[in-house]
Amino acid sequence: MFINARLCGIDLNKHQSVQVPEAFGVVAGCMYLIVMFLFIPVPFGSAVLQNSAFPYHELAKLVTALLSICCMILLGFADDVLNLKWRHKLLLPTVATLPLLMVYYVISNSTIIIVPKPLRYLFGFSVDLGVLYYVYMSLLAVFCTNAINILAGVNGLEAGQSLVIAASIVLFNFCELSSDLWRTHQFSIFFLAPFIAVTLALLKHNWYPAKIFVGDTYCYFAGMTFAVVGILGIFSKTVLLFFIPQVINFLYSVPQLFHIIPCPRHRMPRFVHFLVFQVKYFYCHTLNNFSAFFFK
Repeated sequence: MFINARLCGIDLNKHQSVQVPEAFGVVAGCMYLIVMFLFIPVPFGSAVLQNSAFPYHELAKLVTALLSICCMILLGFADDVLNLKWRHKLLLPTVATLPLLMVYYVISNSTIIIVPKPLRYLFGFSVDLGVLYYVYMSLLAVFCTNAINILAGVNGLEAGQSLVIAASIVLFNFCELSSDLWRTHQFSIFFLAPFIAVTLALLKHNWYPAKIFVGDTYCYFAGMTFAVVGILGIFSKTVLLFFIPQVINFLYSVPQLFHIIPCPRHRMPRFVHFLVFQVKYFYCHTLNNFSAFFFK
């Protein structure tokens, strides 16, 4: 179906040039949304059955998070089909985070950060960032959605790194279930458990040799999922720690991203035929000399 719609590409640096379906992340994203839509009544079942106070703020968090993820799946699929420019890729995630920030403002509105111990003699124990904290959360969503897309190009890399990040966050959430903020970490687990499931299914077919390509759809879907659990789970600063490899890759890629040096669409190694010929000639010449010396 994807090949018939011309949503396909060639797996580069392979011996055989076979067309591989692209943008298969939209399938994983749709399955994720279906599961999450069916899951919506589950956390509120006890409140309905016991006729107790309904947690409307929790419902708002859940629906808003799904809205943002759905928007990013749409953006990713549009990027796969239309090949959007970078300015659009930066603008649209910012707009998609506005519902998240509004819900965060209504529910928590905490803009205080704890200063690391080595810097406390300068800034004190904590600092109230105010509006700057909302700017940070908006930029976090933009970074998460694009960081996975930047670190890509190898079979299984996009889904693989997302799986590692998701599993790490879930492990962190389980460790924090005994804390006072256990509900926020439970909220994160609700979102990441089905995400890990669809990622495993996608990774099975995207692993080398890839039968499918995940496309930009999956990269944006994964990034926004991490941003959602970080912002609404109130551990947005901790989420960034799980993106250290992506941060390093981003800093390494800055000259290409800002067109200081040329940036090809697929940043992959290329073989220069002349150099390959020289290496082969040197190898054969050395082997002939070696054989002549020992077997003359």
